[in-house]
Amino acid sequence: MSQFHLYENTNKATQKTYPYFVDIQSDLLDTLNSRVVIPLTPLSTSDKSYPAHLCPTLTINDAHFALLTHQITSVSVNFLRECEGSVASNRDKIIAAIDFLVTGI
Repeated sequence: MSQFHLYENTNKATQKTYPYFVDIQSDLLDTLNSRVVIPLTPLSTSDKSYPAHLCPTLTINDAHFALLTHQITSVSVNFLRECEGSVASNRDKIIAAIDFLVTGI
């Protein structure tokens, strides 16, 4: 498992609202049995606007998603089954959103 890898949500009850999770945990902590993740939710024209600093938009397979930084959580490594790719190209936006959540700056 690597930082900024993207995982499909396999929970049928929540996968429509949160189809993906981004693993944000440092690779230095890969011996732990859990990972810190942030859910992504699909964006559409009918959606309310999310605060840009807190919930940056990421594009995955030509679809737009909001990173729900305020819903940061941890999951068992067993929950993250198959990597769907990487969002490391959005590293700066993700870290800035986490920083904004914690410091307000």
